Amino acid sequence: MSEKKPPASIANRASPPEKHSSAGDVEAFVRQARALGQAKGSGSGRLILALDATMSRQPTWDLACSLQAEMFDAVQHAGSLNVQLVYFRGLGECRSSQFVADTASLKRLMMRISCQGGHTQIGKVLSHALSEVGRSKIGALVYIGDAMEEDVDDLAVKAGNLGLHGVPVFVFQEGRDDLAEAAFKEIARLSKGAWFRFDRNAPAMLAKLLSAIAVFATGGLKALEARGREEDRLMIEHLRGRSG
Repeated sequence: MSEKKPPASIANRASPPEKHSSAGDVEAFVRQARALGQAKGSGSGRLILALDATMSRQPTWDLACSLQAEMFDAVQHAGSLNVQLVYFRGLGECRSSQFVADTASLKRLMMRISCQGGHTQIGKVLSHALSEVGRSKIGALVYIGDAMEEDVDDLAVKAGNLGLHGVPVFVFQEGRDDLAEAAFKEIARLSKGAWFRFDRNAPAMLAKLLSAIAVFATGGLKALEARGREEDRLMIEHLRGRSG
């Protein structure tokens, strides 16, 4: 990602909270992320899962880690889904893995990341998605966050460009920050995606919505219509409402 700054240390969640990862741990993470990219299949759906890993997200990070498995499970019989993890935290750190097709590997990657204080970097996430779609089709971008501390007009331009490239952004907002909500809804509207509340008290509904997005990323509206679950119909309604 061209806008990355030198990364901060990545804490190993298996270590005591007070210990920080060494530079060697960071390099090991990068090597692992690259190696996981070899698991991707050809002709499969590609989805970017982007997470705000600033300190305010720590309470629900584990929930996000577990929910990502639902996206893989939803398409295991309908097709293959390759997911790329993107996250930001700290003082300018924004990193991405390769696209992977294995739930366990991605979850292990996510569990190595600890949240760190810092400002949002949503613009970097959107720019990265635009860069990726220039290489190969991206079915959808899922973003989970609770704040927005950037120029909303700049984010709007990037979201609109993603919409032109056929990459809807599905934003899951944790909390009830009004400024963030307005920006997130605009990102979803301009990209022809959808906005949802990230409710930690309703993990089952979150899992269903993520599974619907996974199905959409692999086969589009036709795949959602063919599966025909309640969450699929809800997603179709959102998507068709954005296409007008």
